[in-house]
Amino acid sequence: MTSPQSLCIFGGTFDPIHEGHIEVASLAHRTLDLDQVVFLPCRKSPHKLSQQTATADQRLDMCKLAINGHPWAQLNTHDLDSPAPSYSWKTAEHFRSLHPDAKLYWLLGTDQWNALHRWSRYQHLAELVDFIVCSRGHEKLSERSFTPTIIKMQHPASATKIRETISSNLPPEWLNEKVLEYIHLHKLYR
Repeated sequence: MTSPQSLCIFGGTFDPIHEGHIEVASLAHRTLDLDQVVFLPCRKSPHKLSQQTATADQRLDMCKLAINGHPWAQLNTHDLDSPAPSYSWKTAEHFRSLHPDAKLYWLLGTDQWNALHRWSRYQHLAELVDFIVCSRGHEKLSERSFTPTIIKMQHPASATKIRETISSNLPPEWLNEKVLEYIHLHKLYR
């Protein structure tokens, strides 16, 4: 396989991955004519450890099911495989070493963009990647010394709401059929 000319890193817990994740990645892919969008499941936030969650392997399995059929989508375990703590700038350096000639992007939501100043070495990260910010259109974006590409998308999916719906024994929305089968098979989020 040839090295991509443009590659976008899309990190998240993906617990579970839902159609909103796929739609925003697809929109970024189409809007910027990206060769690849790399889905990068990350470690669990310490703030989420008390919630009913899937294991790293289960989240990877669900990601594989969700991106199947999207040739531009790739799955990567770098964040899960790296020693803790795994910083975004280290991830970007890793992808830069793998694809030295590719244009690198980092896809995130407005909440993450507005909190970017709290990320470790975020200025260095900005030297390695261009940011793509997915906005619902009404949020205020923090100003930075670098400018992101803004893509607008409205999607009601929420992993938190999906987990809550499943734990209430109600049928969840916004899940790939194969992902939903996997969740039922493994009795996740109950």
